[in-house]
Amino acid sequence: MKLSLATRAALHVLLIAGAITMILPFLWMLSTSLKPESEIFRFPPNWFPNLWKWANYSEAMHAAPFGRYFVNTAIYAAAITLSNLLLCSMAAYAFARLRFRGRNILFILTLGTMMVPGQVTMVPVFILLKRWPLMGGNGWLGIGGHGLLNSYTGLILPGAVGAFGIFLLRQFFMTLPRDLEDAARIDGCSEIGIYWRIILPLSAPALATLGIFTFTAAWNEFLWPLLIMSKDSMKTLQIGLQVFQTQYTTRWDLLMAGTVVVTLPVLVIFLLGQRYFTRGIALSGMKG
Repeated sequence: MKLSLATRAALHVLLIAGAITMILPFLWMLSTSLKPESEIFRFPPNWFPNLWKWANYSEAMHAAPFGRYFVNTAIYAAAITLSNLLLCSMAAYAFARLRFRGRNILFILTLGTMMVPGQVTMVPVFILLKRWPLMGGNGWLGIGGHGLLNSYTGLILPGAVGAFGIFLLRQFFMTLPRDLEDAARIDGCSEIGIYWRIILPLSAPALATLGIFTFTAAWNEFLWPLLIMSKDSMKTLQIGLQVFQTQYTTRWDLLMAGTVVVTLPVLVIFLLGQRYFTRGIALSGMKG
């Protein structure tokens, strides 16, 4: 259906208004990060500081070992993203392209795990990691040490694969024509070869979409690293930002400066994969 010029103009105005509404908090965060502390709560507020205090960024980064926090967060986000792309795509390929007994029931059970809140499983997973046998000073029975707590393995393992990623990639894989894999089987290609050489190269939009979702969620994760990381050397950026918040006061200028720096990697990743991201969202739900 072709829209009239007036309707298209009204839609564009609505979209522009929505975009401005979404971007205003980020602009205010950037503005606050460059203000002296005395200007933050001035009324009426001013968007542009009278004195541009670029030293807020340097002071914020030296308030805690943010270099180490950045490395921890980068390792965590990268490992979670790569493991989800690999494991979710393998499971999705099995659900979408292979025929085996109980496939639909198993897929429904996998989707059912999405209805269980993460807070419900957090304590059992914590105990499981703490009692991991032969790790972190534990014996055969998982007693005597700290297990996988305060380790990259304990941080990454619970989120290495997820039902959402399996569902997203399965929906995309089902839109791909079967003629390609049938021709590959005739030529003697194995299932692993079809998955690796045909399915994955054709699934770049869906993989980019899942990668952006997963990386963003892992980069911004707060509760799980806070729960299992007690050593300062193992903390992530989101936990490190707490250094600017005390019991009686908050250094909003330094907190906003630190938040701007922490946000930049996610913004860069999204801009680099934006084209594939929009295509993946559009195509992954075409066929159920």
